[in-house]
Amino acid sequence: MKAVVQRVASASVVVEEKTIGSIGQGYLILLGVGEGDTRETAQKLWAKIRDLRIMPDDAGKTNRSLADVLGEVLVVSQFTLYADCRHGRRPSFTAAGAPGLANELYEYFCELVRADMGDVQTGSFGADMSVSLVNDGPFTIVLDTDEL
Repeated sequence: MKAVVQRVASASVVVEEKTIGSIGQGYLILLGVGEGDTRETAQKLWAKIRDLRIMPDDAGKTNRSLADVLGEVLVVSQFTLYADCRHGRRPSFTAAGAPGLANELYEYFCELVRADMGDVQTGSFGADMSVSLVNDGPFTIVLDTDEL
């Protein structure tokens, strides 16, 4: 799995001109599922994200976790994180998980977030979405479970 974690002041996702998810301070997580990913992969990734200390403390230092600041989470599926641009000009997405697997693991990842945080806002798997955010910092981290 791959994730782009953006610390945000706010974020939202719109589908067909309707806001389907929005948060205040917290993380916007763009989540990609690859071939061979499993529930264990999802658990490993969420545990890493959950425990990251990238939220500011009173002195402005990144010493707090998402739970420490009662932050919110918006998870948006994004298979394009598996784009392979090494050959030609058109990306290949063959390393992305098949839609059935990807949707199952996306939903499972959201369940993990919900179990720890009490709530999670989401995009709509496979939909054409417009995502807006106010990146706080800016602070963006790219995680790949193959490297954790």
